[in-house]
Amino acid sequence: MPLTLLPTRASYGPGDPIGIELRGDPPAAAELSVWRLGELVHRQPLLAGAQQTLPELPAGGYGIELEAAGGTVARTAIEVTTDVRARLRYGFVASYRPGKDAAAVADFARRLHLNGIQFYDWAYRHADLLGGGEQYDDALGQPITLDSVRALVASLRAVGTASYGYAAVYAVGPEEWPAWQQHALLRPSGEPYALGDFLFIVDPAAPEWLEHFRDDLAASVAAVGFDGFHLDQYGYPKHAATLDGTPVDVAESFLTMLAGVRDRLPDARLIFNNVNDFPTWSSASAAQDAVYIEPWKPVLTLGALAEVATRARAASNGQPVVLAAYQHVYDQAPAEASDRATAFTMATLLSHGATQLLAGEHGKLLVDPYYVRNHEAEPRTLEFLTRWYDFAVEHDALLLDPAIVEVTASYVGDYNDDLDVAYQEVEVAEAAVPGTVWRRVTRAGDGLVVHLINLVGQGDALWDAPRNPLGKTGPGELRLKFVRGRMPRVRVADPDGRPRLEDVEVRIDGDHAVAILPALDIWQVVHVAL
Repeated sequence: MPLTLLPTRASYGPGDPIGIELRGDPPAAAELSVWRLGELVHRQPLLAGAQQTLPELPAGGYGIELEAAGGTVARTAIEVTTDVRARLRYGFVASYRPGKDAAAVADFARRLHLNGIQFYDWAYRHADLLGGGEQYDDALGQPITLDSVRALVASLRAVGTASYGYAAVYAVGPEEWPAWQQHALLRPSGEPYALGDFLFIVDPAAPEWLEHFRDDLAASVAAVGFDGFHLDQYGYPKHAATLDGTPVDVAESFLTMLAGVRDRLPDARLIFNNVNDFPTWSSASAAQDAVYIEPWKPVLTLGALAEVATRARAASNGQPVVLAAYQHVYDQAPAEASDRATAFTMATLLSHGATQLLAGEHGKLLVDPYYVRNHEAEPRTLEFLTRWYDFAVEHDALLLDPAIVEVTASYVGDYNDDLDVAYQEVEVAEAAVPGTVWRRVTRAGDGLVVHLINLVGQGDALWDAPRNPLGKTGPGELRLKFVRGRMPRVRVADPDGRPRLEDVEVRIDGDHAVAILPALDIWQVVHVAL
């Protein structure tokens, strides 16, 4: 089997033993090296045995390489963090049949460094989470055993991954509806709002409902051990009336609900779904653990995704931002074209400080809002995702730090003349324009980060559509106005070509430092140390 490096945990805390498992046959006389933002911080010979132990490392993201005489043989990444809630690399599980292989799910979480897993549709009914006993069919006939749920929670916890039980905050099925219909949210016609004829919607802030909902969540923690909950809604209604004609601002009801759940479960991790950005502007300030958004039409383009991520980040108070951008494209196109679509989505989100909910189970992808209808990823897709998730963890400080700020308009262009990138035959644009290189500049710590996304050869900028083969950009030229007496350092990384930061030559041309950048694949990250 191909040699694979697998961290023993999806995330490490200070003092946790850091282990790297080797799967496959390593070469003779190999070494493990540890890199932080392109700088070597540790090297050790490969010892006998499947598991290698690394020394304690300060908080940060690291690349791990297995090196032999012929060069780098295999790679992975690790995160060491003092705050396990500071980042969210979110995955999913959606099957709880008897005998479920919980170890395979935990292995996949380790492979992609998934530190949070949503347990989708684990419950008996939406308005009665535990009413089915130990084994039951859920509302859509999926067989579930709570022993499998518990085994998954335990296996994930053992590798540093938190488990979030799915719970819809205002959904009541037909069996339970007679007990809750007095709290219905009504259409102008007087009919209750519903999800088809399957689930009816109540006011999530109705005191009787909220007390029941909070009790159900608390009982679920006791029954199966969840670390927290994924609190879902459907994006509608935004304003409605109750049976007695009282108007309800549903955004305000969500805030009341979130405050009530937090009060009942002060230590639980909570993630609320802002469907199509509703109501991120208010819910982002609630006591929860992430700003999570499920984008739908009209958020169809890479540029629209970037705008959603930017708004969420501005409202987040430093919480991680996650977009549930389902890649339906895998059900419509070959893996190669679909992988390119996902790569463009990930490049857009990561370059704007957000992550994507996409992968889970033992190697499945989300292609539908009903997570049970997922897509089995091909080996090439899993290899691509592993490279990109490794890249995100290793370069976390340049991508996801809440202190990163957008500075594109302050640096680029003739008026500023501070920093820019040009190509001989390809246009550079500030927006996601098909046929161009999309350029964005941020400030991260004491340096600048230039994101270059290759849209050359693409006929549109849709994020969930098959992508054409990449157009050729040729080398790029970065020109930077430097500080007298200080030679800037320019380094480049690319999840598909240069997985860690590597120096490029810099020369002086008058008041500017000039560096020649490698031709683009999909996404290139350029770090400029001023």
